[in-house]
Amino acid sequence: MEASDPFPPSDPLGEALHFLRMNGAYYCRSELTAPWGLTLPSMPGYLWFHVVTSGRLWLETGTDERGWLQLGDLVLVPHGEGHVLRSEPGAPAPGILDLERESVSDRYEILRHGEGGAPTSLICGAVRFEHPAAGNLVEILPPTIHLEASSSPGLERMQSMLRLMASEAGELRPGGEAVITRLGDILVIQAIRAWIESDPAAQRGWLGALQDPQIGRAISSIHRDPARNWTVASLAHELAMSRSAFAARFTEVVGEPVMSYVARWRMQVAMAALKDEGATIGQLADRLGYRSEAAFSRAFKRVTGVSPGAVRRSAGERDRAPIAAAG
Repeated sequence: MEASDPFPPSDPLGEALHFLRMNGAYYCRSELTAPWGLTLPSMPGYLWFHVVTSGRLWLETGTDERGWLQLGDLVLVPHGEGHVLRSEPGAPAPGILDLERESVSDRYEILRHGEGGAPTSLICGAVRFEHPAAGNLVEILPPTIHLEASSSPGLERMQSMLRLMASEAGELRPGGEAVITRLGDILVIQAIRAWIESDPAAQRGWLGALQDPQIGRAISSIHRDPARNWTVASLAHELAMSRSAFAARFTEVVGEPVMSYVARWRMQVAMAALKDEGATIGQLADRLGYRSEAAFSRAFKRVTGVSPGAVRRSAGERDRAPIAAAG
């Protein structure tokens, strides 16, 4: 069983953000001079982020979104879509994998590219979230999240982190790589939190359900103890609601029946454990409250469409960081 957090967040939405634990696939500090361009590859399952630490750049995404990023801006591409960064519209943009990069470590590189004109520097990262709850959150994020340095006084604390990241990137001292990667993780969470606080879309669907006083508590209970023999009646009892009222409210707010959510959550936990921990089918059957390996395997295939054995066998390929491996 997973060790319980002795200091869990006090609210369901805070708990969801607490689940955003990241595994960095790739970090790169880029020193660029105009004209320059970079094509970033598609990386399904990963989230790209870019921080402009000097100069400015032109961003083009697969959703045809285009616009300038200025000094201090932070942009997320949450769904791992390929996209293009340029010094100005129309500048040639070779694939980043085709350019020579200086390897600092297995996951941190320095790229110097361009034709000697106006300078721009940025820090890029591709990260993957480790906890299954993160998938529920990431899938409802917009194609891009752009936080402008001048957009709000509320971003002052984030700007302090951006300045620290730029300082560390400018002179990579001992431990600097660790500082930059940790700051990158924090900035991603801060950006998602800023989107939740400002975009009406965050008040609907799964995120909206987390913010519902009663349904949010039910979801937290399911997340914290997926092995428990949950029923509609037992969850309703915890909330002091009638069974019928709770069932109807859960389906209305979340968009699926409560027991369907319980089954899907268990299989998300199992999927993550198969891929990231190399857990056995027997271990997962016990961890998630199934009477036998066969019962667990049937439930897993019914919910996910694949067998747990197939997922476990393919985990090694998935875990290779696409860019780091290609570099």
